[in-house]
Amino acid sequence: MTADDSYGRLDDDDYPAYTMGRAAEMLGTSQGFLRAIGEARLITPLRSEGGHRRYSRYQLRIAARARELVDQGTPIEAACRIVVLEDQLEEAQRINAEYRRAAEAKEAPPED
Repeated sequence: MTADDSYGRLDDDDYPAYTMGRAAEMLGTSQGFLRAIGEARLITPLRSEGGHRRYSRYQLRIAARARELVDQGTPIEAACRIVVLEDQLEEAQRINAEYRRAAEAKEAPPED
């Protein structure tokens, strides 16, 4: 891997750049919370060659949303399920919008 390859990963939301300790610090939570949402299968951190958990920015955003819900009193299992459902809804809405745009493009009269 070249230095250019490494720098390119800095913009990659899926690159597992953060250790568990750093991720917990960034989220203002405990490492136990990260383990718990992992056990609930909300996020699955990648593992380094040494077996240490590594988190991506995308995973940290998901964890932050779960933490917001837990801070509001939602049990962790329920918070994880809510985050998954929110993500599924967002994806379905995106797909529907694409279908709508494609249908509108087909219905548009040809321009002269």
